[in-house]
Amino acid sequence: MAQWLLMSKLLQYIPTESIDDLYPPATFPIYVRYLLADWIERQPWEDFELEKVEQQLQAQTLLDQIIIYLRSKAEQETNVVEKMRLMHTSSNMEMFRQQSLNFGVMVRDMLRKERHLINNPPSQVENHPHVTQSPNREPAATAPNMCDVDDLVYKVLYVQDCRQKIHQQQEDLNWDRQNLESKGPSTQNGMDPQNTEIQKLQNNIQQQEYNLKTMATNRLQLLKEAVDCLVRCQARLISQLKAWSWEQHQATIGHPFDDNLGPMQTWCEQLLALNGKLKQEGMLAGNPIPELQERLATLQQALIKSSLLVDKQPPQVIKTQSKFSTTVRYLLGDKVAPGKPVMLKAQIITEAQARNLKQLGTIPSDNVGELINNTAILENNPTSKSTCATFRNMSVKKIKRADRKGTESVTEEKFALLFSTEINITGCDSPYRIQMISVPVVVIVHGSQEINAMATVIWDCAFSEPDRIPFVVPDRVPWKLMCMTLNSKFMSEVQTQHCLNQYNLHFLAQKIFDQPDISGDFSNMMVSWAQFNKEVLPGRQFTFWQWFEGAMELTKRHLKAYWSEGVIFGFIGKQHLHLILKERPNGTFLLRFSDSEIGGITIAYVAASENGGQKIQNIQPFSKRDLEIRCLGNRIGDIDNLAFLYPETPKHGIFGKYYTDDPLPSPEGGYIGVRLQTKVDAEVVPASSNLSSMTPRSERQEMSPQVLSPLQQFQGPSFGAESPGGASGFGFSDTNGIFPPEMAPSTNMDVDLDDLLEDFIQ
Repeated sequence: MAQWLLMSKLLQYIPTESIDDLYPPATFPIYVRYLLADWIERQPWEDFELEKVEQQLQAQTLLDQIIIYLRSKAEQETNVVEKMRLMHTSSNMEMFRQQSLNFGVMVRDMLRKERHLINNPPSQVENHPHVTQSPNREPAATAPNMCDVDDLVYKVLYVQDCRQKIHQQQEDLNWDRQNLESKGPSTQNGMDPQNTEIQKLQNNIQQQEYNLKTMATNRLQLLKEAVDCLVRCQARLISQLKAWSWEQHQATIGHPFDDNLGPMQTWCEQLLALNGKLKQEGMLAGNPIPELQERLATLQQALIKSSLLVDKQPPQVIKTQSKFSTTVRYLLGDKVAPGKPVMLKAQIITEAQARNLKQLGTIPSDNVGELINNTAILENNPTSKSTCATFRNMSVKKIKRADRKGTESVTEEKFALLFSTEINITGCDSPYRIQMISVPVVVIVHGSQEINAMATVIWDCAFSEPDRIPFVVPDRVPWKLMCMTLNSKFMSEVQTQHCLNQYNLHFLAQKIFDQPDISGDFSNMMVSWAQFNKEVLPGRQFTFWQWFEGAMELTKRHLKAYWSEGVIFGFIGKQHLHLILKERPNGTFLLRFSDSEIGGITIAYVAASENGGQKIQNIQPFSKRDLEIRCLGNRIGDIDNLAFLYPETPKHGIFGKYYTDDPLPSPEGGYIGVRLQTKVDAEVVPASSNLSSMTPRSERQEMSPQVLSPLQQFQGPSFGAESPGGASGFGFSDTNGIFPPEMAPSTNMDVDLDDLLEDFIQ
């Protein structure tokens, strides 16, 4: 259809009379070219020559298919005017039945003229090069279309029309035979050669018998071609369904995904209906064709089993004793036989069981987990025209773990939900057993396992191959792929269009590969699963993913607007930081994610040193808890040491819209109103820390911001004082200082023995 797409752009520049010359309204109007655009361009019109009389039958076949299609479309048309137009056009085309080769040549010439116009467009379109794109170029990738299905429809219609003609020819033959028999025995033996009428009748019978034999052979060939076309159409459909499921899986890491299954549902329904028509045509062929019927039965079974999809996947990290929902959709819901409701059952299976299901087709019998509310009825929704089973309140009560290898953690173990049912389809003799599995899920028993479990999910979504053996993933991947994954996940999770830049990604590479040299080239390096979320970062007590996820979560919850506006530099190392700030005026600052704490954002700024030079100051990171108390904009507005956002934007001009302080409230109940304010202790960083120093130092030694009320400026210790564990005074700190505030253990947690044991094992 590429040629028609280009031609349609040119039509607005071509006079009406020229269009009528190209597409004669009486014989081949333009709307026929439009309706059959793709089909027309796939046929061998270029082969037709008036001298090649042997091509008459081929041209007749193409003409008949067009006429049949137009009449079929007219029968389905509800608009009377459009219906009459289609019928009138199909009748006009009947005139070519005795001159079908002329018709083929006419269409050939029409296509040649189109190509000439495309390659030599009118002068009005010389400034529109996209209009003159060569028709030989492959069209851009588009959404799944059903052009193959249209071709199949034409073939089935032609097979049906051929059968009807054979039936009519057989009736004519029967009539002539009866007529001949009525002439008497002598005429049947050809005893009266002088009787020209009888001779003509005998010749006619012989011609009809020959025609019938030829038509039956042609019909059988057409039937086989239609089944071959059905095979291709169905293979393409199943491929599209797998691609849809694959894109759904990759949506977890932020890849674009169109969840609309409407077109593919229509496609499924059409193929099932066409399969039934071809099966019927095979039965009416006269002689049974077992091979054909067997192929159609196999195709039907494959289509029925492939039409079950997980429309809404379960969460990929599932906590035991917690409710979750999932939806399964059946694309052939309208074809389900009425009567007994269809009940879907869900069970949880291991990676090994999922592998056996794919390779051997065996449904696992062993129960590895106990699911609550694991049944749902397949119900039709007339509004959305979908048939779904929704599990609204499912829950994993218990899970049975497999034996782990080496240092493998429970958060690396993958399961899946298996949905199965037995279904009866209208017109089919026996029920079908069908099943579908969800994307891989990780089952946890405690919230502290969620981040590590999500790392398993991210790695699986990003680096697994389509149609893999469940749930195989590589242990090492190119850093280039990891860059794309981190960027895609960050943008998706934060819901922003502002991506990670080259400086951010370079620092992330330095971080994960433990390479402090800012000039390093990481483009061809491989990153392992262990580096991603198994080994702790050097000098830290957390992994790369835990640190990255903390920055992403902080941005999502409290910094989305700042990040989207581009005022947060984000991921940057201290060596790079010193290089870009070393010649900036005092008060120049930038915002970066903490290098040493999970989920913290810090401010680095240029300040005067005691010897009259300059030094870089790094304010103690603000955590999620800090930003809940006072937003980042207000904190920046509070700190007088900050004047210009790097490189030279006055801070009030860009952060002013984020200031939210109101005037002090009127005193109520005899109390004095207070307002929180951020202050910086100017003497925390030693004078020796200046621009010439490139040695990284712990942010535990950075300047400590304090949030003070007017009364607290004179009484007691600051709210912002650092706790013994090193965390901000607003959060929990354990004796080792490894828990961020949001992961602080509760003193009144109600955790069962299995949960505590699993935590201990980890």
